[in-house]
Amino acid sequence: MAKKTVASLQTGGGKEHTKVIKMVRSPKTGAYMFKTEIVHNDNVKTWFEEN
Repeated sequence: MAKKTVASLQTGGGKEHTKVIKMVRSPKTGAYMFKTEIVHNDNVKTWFEEN
């Protein structure tokens, strides 16, 4: 499945996007979980500040 995502991003301007991963703590259990999203390069810094 990852190959399809990478292939579609390369043909559709994928160099302008970045996959960002942030470790956040769950409010219910206190365990850590990962938030993953594909964000435009211009919005990477703001994504980390907001989430």
